Amino acid sequence: MVIGTKDLAPTELDGFDDEKLVAELKKAKEELFNLRFQSATGQLESHGRLKAVRRDIARIYTILRERELGIRTAPSVSE
Repeated sequence: MVIGTKDLAPTELDGFDDEKLVAELKKAKEELFNLRFQSATGQLESHGRLKAVRRDIARIYTILRERELGIRTAPSVSE
């Protein structure tokens, strides 16, 4: 069982270019901030979402780093 967002599975993230990955990372970090804020104020309904968003962020960082090291390749631009 994979914890995280279904849209951000590693196979889906492989198809994203670096700019889209950075945009997804920014969006996930904003969501994590909002979830932490809700948790601190006692308004958080789903604590499992915190774990899922943290894992999504880790997946994005992993793919970006693997591309830097040449382990993974970015998708080719076909126009």
